[in-house]
Amino acid sequence: MTEPDDLAVFAYFHDVHVDRDNIAHYRGLMRSRLLVNRCNECGHWIYPHRPLCPECLSFSVEPAEVSGLGRLHMWTLIHQSRDPDKPLAAPLLAAAIELVEQPGLRYLSRVVGCPPERLRHDMPVQLTWIEEEGRRWPAFTPLEVG
Repeated sequence: MTEPDDLAVFAYFHDVHVDRDNIAHYRGLMRSRLLVNRCNECGHWIYPHRPLCPECLSFSVEPAEVSGLGRLHMWTLIHQSRDPDKPLAAPLLAAAIELVEQPGLRYLSRVVGCPPERLRHDMPVQLTWIEEEGRRWPAFTPLEVG
């Protein structure tokens, strides 16, 4: 499969702020790959996406695929829709997932496949993909342990 060009990314994510620092991330999402910027000099993972490593100040930053494993760091239930023409059927569970690649590397996403009352801080989770309005998005689901 060929990589989508910039115009395809902008068309696919027409309602998202895509810029030169995060376009590779969105290009990855189009191919069901979760990419996060990483410094080529010191190996530090960088999210939100920026062109400069906050650890060593190198501009040698490139997107790299993460494992999709992590732990639930924090979460909230959103009860209000951003679109007044499309009210929420149920609260939206949004979370910060601390990815295993690096302490403090937190990816903002959704948690699916688990009722809110069963969520626990530091609960192991894994990447999954959900479809919304014709697009695939990363989400996380509890990791079956034991």
